Amino acid sequence: MPRKSAAQAKPGENDDIAHLRSLAHDLSNSLEAILQASYLLQQAKLQGDAKRWAQLIDSSSQEAARINREIRKRLRAISGDASE
Repeated sequence: MPRKSAAQAKPGENDDIAHLRSLAHDLSNSLEAILQASYLLQQAKLQGDAKRWAQLIDSSSQEAARINREIRKRLRAISGDASE
């Protein structure tokens, strides 16, 4: 997704915050694909190392999603936006 231009940014939002919001949004989309694939892997009958790798992917992607939610929450607070 291309970076938002100043014209696309929300009123009163500086370019850095707009760029960070755009990156966080794109990261959310990527993480969603990883989380969905991880869920499907967990449904498979994996054994041994494959099962441990799938669990690592799941726990790490869950943590990355949590961190991204915190980033987005902080960006909303900085920009004074409660709608996103």
